[in-house]
Amino acid sequence: MSTSQPGASRPSPDRATPDHLLHTRTGTEVSPEDMVLVTGRDLTPRNLEWARRKLAEEGPGAIEKLLP
Repeated sequence: MSTSQPGASRPSPDRATPDHLLHTRTGTEVSPEDMVLVTGRDLTPRNLEWARRKLAEEGPGAIEKLLP
């Protein structure tokens, strides 16, 4: 007979995920290629230029805005 309660290890449904667990930055540089790939686009010269502009305008935190 098990002594554990069903659902005891599940988080409470009214608790939000802590902010630090939602971000992806690992301290590494964000490249234009990273930006393009996170959007699901192909690595084309046009998409890479878009990513370069976005990184120049918003900095490496721009990738966070693209992720759910």
